Order: sequence, then structure tokens, then C-alpha cells
Amino acid sequence: MASSSLFSSVFGPSSSQLNARVETMRAAEAALMSFAHRFTNHSAGSGNVDPPNLAGSQNVARQDSGKVKLDDETQQQQQQRHRLELFDTEIPRDNVPLRDGISSCQVRTKKSVSDPGRLSHIEGISNDDRHLVIHGVKVTSNNYAKKQGIVTCDNEYPLVMLHGYMNGALYFYRNLAGLSDHAFGGQVYALDMLGWGLSSRPKFQTRTLQGYENDDTHATEQVFVESLEEWRKVHRIDKMILGGHSMGGYLATAYAEKYPERIDRLILISPAGVPDERDFDVKERIRGSSFGFRLFFGTASSLWNLGVTPASFLRSLPESRGRKMVENYIRGRLPSITCPREQRYLGEYLYTNAALPGSGEDCLGKILKPTTFAYKPTLHRIPTLKVKHVSFIYGQNDWMDPLSGGVETWKRCQQMKREGKLVPDIQVYGVKNAGHLVMLENWKEFNSAMILAAGKGDRLSADSPMPFQVLDSILDHFPFFRPSMWQKKKSAALEVSDSQ
Repeated sequence: MASSSLFSSVFGPSSSQLNARVETMRAAEAALMSFAHRFTNHSAGSGNVDPPNLAGSQNVARQDSGKVKLDDETQQQQQQRHRLELFDTEIPRDNVPLRDGISSCQVRTKKSVSDPGRLSHIEGISNDDRHLVIHGVKVTSNNYAKKQGIVTCDNEYPLVMLHGYMNGALYFYRNLAGLSDHAFGGQVYALDMLGWGLSSRPKFQTRTLQGYENDDTHATEQVFVESLEEWRKVHRIDKMILGGHSMGGYLATAYAEKYPERIDRLILISPAGVPDERDFDVKERIRGSSFGFRLFFGTASSLWNLGVTPASFLRSLPESRGRKMVENYIRGRLPSITCPREQRYLGEYLYTNAALPGSGEDCLGKILKPTTFAYKPTLHRIPTLKVKHVSFIYGQNDWMDPLSGGVETWKRCQQMKREGKLVPDIQVYGVKNAGHLVMLENWKEFNSAMILAAGKGDRLSADSPMPFQVLDSILDHFPFFRPSMWQKKKSAALEVSDSQ
């Protein structure tokens, strides 16, 4: 494991500007880290502790070490309750199916020769550099065993979480400490997937894989699957509970498909790519829409097919306008975040993540269609996983469509189980007053859902906020989730009805 500092090597005339952006993101990341330990008590009646009074009102303040300066009392509380670590892990490039060559490098890292424990700036990448870096955060609960009344955590597995599209590991800052207190052996990891956050950002050019010569989707999945597997090997994690949000949920499923022996439980948080487009009258829905919607959808589809990503569009704007868009996004999508400092640091984190050179974001058009349906829907893949437990967690107002995703998967597995087939045990949870960014919008109830998904519901207190759980007897009588935006085809609807 390398140092907790990440420095980049950037090619081209804008090297100094991009290096400054990396430093800005590191500072924003450190600021969000300072909030993490404040979100621990998720009892229904508990309120949030006031955020730390961080130095600097206009810019994110940090020490040379990259850590936000806190008062002595707060630092002492952090050390007593939780240990939060930012880390970088080198993985061998050869095992990740990306094309070789110096021309494919954008943002890269390399260990310092004078100090092997640190990552340092380098002005060029030699052809013998064979490593990429996965960045992440690890949270350890210092009093986990005592709090849970257990002698050893040897039979418990750590939680590893993967972020969603255009997000990063610190999107889970409100959840890390609280989750480490209740389950997962007291250890929670959140990773910047390859090509995002402060992990290496090589150009996203996949190698052709034998047996999958014309399958860009498979090659794209394997970039993330193999980089996660190499990270796991370095950390010597025999088994883990793997959680993934949105695109991270899709990629977590792909990993579980290839390496089921490494997964104790799979937790899919508002996952992308579950429903099958063939079950819906998508064309009819579009034809029946307003002219404005059809024009917007046609333009967006054309840009999508050309490889234009949301982040690349943001980078094309003047910085002031891009930042304003992000600020408005946070205020509009995350009204539960009311602290101005927290809003500012989260906005800095989100904007700078998008402003850095594109890499992982280029997976979008190879995994999802312009309609956001997947080329390889996991609706058909999850029932065949050799993983015993798979849980879905959605926000009550989630746009990812729980009914055609997790609930439909649950129904299909129930039917297959009645036919005598071996399928994973599926659970579907709904978090009240939350949308797609469920872990931020209602962090207390989300944490409860995660703990239930880990099989540790008995560790929740009596006043912990409990999520809705899909059960056969109440599903049709309690419409918890909002209706799907897509109308299911009559043949598909009848098929599901007949199977019940």
C-alpha cells in the first residue's frame, strides 16, 4: 500500500493546471473526510452533529499532509471512535485489459524512487512502468468488537463499496463510520474505481479479449472487474461483502459473476442496467411524448452515440458556468444537505472529479444504451449468480425504477425457486424520502438497510429508522415506489402475472 497522497503526471501544456485540480480534489476529499465521523448515530431521534468549523471560508483549507485542520478535541474523538485512512494501491497494469503504450496515458502515478512510500510527480511515463493506482478510503471502528459484544471478527467480512457514474469513494462519507460500527467486522472500504476520482486515469481503450472479439461491453466490464480483483489480491481480502451504487452496482454484479467465491453478499444500491428494454414499449413511449421531449431525446441520443459524456460536456463549459451547474444540482437533488460548508465541499469534489481528464466515464455508451437500458441486462444475470445473498436498496422516489429492476428480479427468482432451481436469496429494500442518491438523502435509513442486507439486523436499536421491505403479501397492496416511466409491454405484464 502506498502513501495516502496522490500526485498525478499529466501530459500536455495544461499539466500544471491539471496538477492543481488534483490538489483541489484532494483538499475537497479531505474536507468530506472530516465530516464522515459526524454521521454515526442513526437512531430515528438523533440529529446531526454540527459540522466542523474548517479553516478558510472561501477555499478548502488543508495542511501540507492534505488533511483538514480540526481542533484538538475533534481529532481526539476521531481517533477514539474510528480510524479513517486515505490510501493508494498499485496494481499490475498487465492484468487489466487496457491497450498498452505511452500514448494511452493521461493521469498516471508512480512511486518515488527516493521515498517508495510516497507517490510523486513525474514528467513522463516510461514503457517499463507497469502499474496503475486504485485510490480509496478505509474506515475502521476502533470499538467494534466491544460494542457488538463479540470476541473476534474472524468470521465477518469487510464491506467494499463502489461508487456510481461520475461519483467517487467519498460520496459515501455520510455512511462510512456508522456502517463500520454495526457490521462488516468493523471495516469498510470505499474505492475510486479505475478512471475516476483520484485513481489512475488511463485513456479508456480496451484490449480485444479472446472469445469476445466483437463484444465491447464484455471488454469494458472486465476493465473494472480485473482492476477490482487485483486490488483485492494486494489487500489479501479472501472474501468481502461487495456493494455498488448505480453504475457501481452493475459492475459489482459483473465482478460477482466472474469471482463468486470472493463474495459473501452482494448489495446493489439503486443499480443501473437491471431491466430489459425488450419488456417495455420504449418506442411507443417516445412517440407519444411531446415534441420538446422527442427533440431533447433525439439530440441526447446522438451525442450519446458519439461518445459525448456528461462530464465531457461539463468540461466544455467555462469553469464558472460548470461550477454553477454543479451547485444548482446539489441544491436541487440534495435538499437534505443544508450545511453551506458541506454543500461547498461536496460541490468541489463533484466538479473537480468531472473536470479531470475523462477515463472511466467513457464506459457509458459501451454498457448502456441512450435509453439507459443495458446492452446486457443484469435482470437475467443475477438469478444465475453463485452468490447466496443479493440485496437491492432503492430510494422511494428513485428514478432508476425499482419495480422493473430489483422487484422484477425478486419475482423471477421466486418463480425459479418454485421450479426447483437454485437461485440467490433476493431482498429488496426501500428508503423513505430519498431518490437515486439514497446514501446522502436519507443516510440513517440507508445505513439500516445496509445492515439488514449484511444479515445483521439484530444489531439495530429499537429506534433505528427501518426501510420498507418488499414482501410477497404486501407488494401489490402497498405501492411504496413511484411508478415506472416506461410502460411494460402487455405480453411481458401478462407473463409476470401468470407466474405469480
